[in-house]
Amino acid sequence: MNTLSVTNVETSGFYRGYNRGIAVSVKLIIVLLVLWAATTKDAAEILLTVQAATIGRFGAWYVWVTTAFMALCLLMAVLPGTGRQKLGSPDTQPEFSRFAWFSMMFGAGIGVGMLTYSTAEPLYHFGNNPDVIMGHAQALTRDNVPYAYKWTLLHYGLTPWGCYAVVGLSLAYFSYRQNMPLTIRSPFSAVLGDRAARIVGAVVDTAAILATLIGIAVTLGYGVTQLTFGAHRITDWGWLLQDQQPTTVALGVAVAVIIFASMLSALSGLGRGIKWLSNLNMGLSWLLLLVFLVFGATLFAGEVFLDGLYQYLVALPSMSLTVWSDTATPEAAALAEWQSSWTIFYWAWWIAFTPFVGLFLARVSRGRTIREYVVGAIILPSLMCFTWFCVIGGTALDLELSGMAGGSILEADLSAQLFATLDVLFQQPWVFPMACLCVVLLFTYLITSADSAVLVINTIVSGGVEQDHASQHIVLWSLLLGLVIITLLFAGGMDALRSVMIIGALPFSAVMFFMMVSLLLAMNRSRKGLG
Repeated sequence: MNTLSVTNVETSGFYRGYNRGIAVSVKLIIVLLVLWAATTKDAAEILLTVQAATIGRFGAWYVWVTTAFMALCLLMAVLPGTGRQKLGSPDTQPEFSRFAWFSMMFGAGIGVGMLTYSTAEPLYHFGNNPDVIMGHAQALTRDNVPYAYKWTLLHYGLTPWGCYAVVGLSLAYFSYRQNMPLTIRSPFSAVLGDRAARIVGAVVDTAAILATLIGIAVTLGYGVTQLTFGAHRITDWGWLLQDQQPTTVALGVAVAVIIFASMLSALSGLGRGIKWLSNLNMGLSWLLLLVFLVFGATLFAGEVFLDGLYQYLVALPSMSLTVWSDTATPEAAALAEWQSSWTIFYWAWWIAFTPFVGLFLARVSRGRTIREYVVGAIILPSLMCFTWFCVIGGTALDLELSGMAGGSILEADLSAQLFATLDVLFQQPWVFPMACLCVVLLFTYLITSADSAVLVINTIVSGGVEQDHASQHIVLWSLLLGLVIITLLFAGGMDALRSVMIIGALPFSAVMFFMMVSLLLAMNRSRKGLG
């Protein structure tokens, strides 16, 4: 093992096997954030102000750096010299079957967002997107559907999955080919000297854990909101909603249940609870997709898939490099506002997720070739997302275009649009079991996302070494995660969570860029026989 990247860990006491400095620093920052949010009257407004300044100064960085991540991964898969390289020794065999491997990667990376935005994303862009703003399409018309989907796929296609993939690839390469610990600091240790690596590594690991906590907090925040709408649809309990919005009590209960369930799953380990839940939610996802294929607007979804995919691929270079920042005209201001609210928000969200998803991808991908890894981490997830969005979101659009929905889906809350689609598509008594299926699927995705994040945080603090006494630490990190979600939800709702995430993702985007450079340097040295 390369000693340059080994974390300074305690040899006894509560933190035996863990880096106490990193663990205590993160916990202190989280506690201070929670106390500040809970006691500051204008916390939400302050966060929004800092968010606006962050986007104004670094919006272009978010756009361009994510494009670089995607391009690098795809290039590595295409080139024969790198694509055939195995993440491990030549005789290393994958630990999981292809189905289990893909299920775990996909479930950890996208599940909750896929359910929340399967209808909300295309429906919103159906009403407004840059092509509508620039006059290339007319809002709420059939001609605007392919344009709505090209922007939807931008946010769920090659670029975001490339963010996950570049971190996972870098970690897997240094861990499985250069025998370094599976932790975020390893790429830095491979480039920097021993002392610098330890100092920078501590900062990097701290930033990675904070980004993970914030990113998963936003995801769970959106997820429990939709879960509350679904629970109300099934039970009709009045205390769940007030003025057509989830009550604070309902959100608090939902967060507590999710955190407790994810804690139990994480305690069971990667090979048991997480693997079982990942396979379950992948199976339920296919079941829901099959139901919509049979009863939904299948032909319309097929047309949307082909038209939208074509528009996306043709416009990908332009969409990936264009930054709208000039607000001199109403059109320019509208474009800049749209990009800030959607694309830049999404890139920050995906970046905030990359520490734990990237490490998780690396953890389950030992023995895969780089080409196989890129196909499983970028190409297949993008196609899966687009199929899902076209079939489920396309059905919602078709119901609106045909007049059957009468605006009921478009006018529903973002987190309730999936259930509004079910109400229009199905007749009683079939609405109830379909709503139950969506709630169960959402529940399993939320648990899978949370338990994966907790395990990854534990791995980072331990320097990439799995501990045999991790139970108390898993419990503690789970409770801290729940505390962050509940405090920020109560202090400023989803706006507060979004703001903290966009601000907090910025430092880790720089970490990701360095990881990409380190990977290129290491592969070049290996090619020359120097390492």
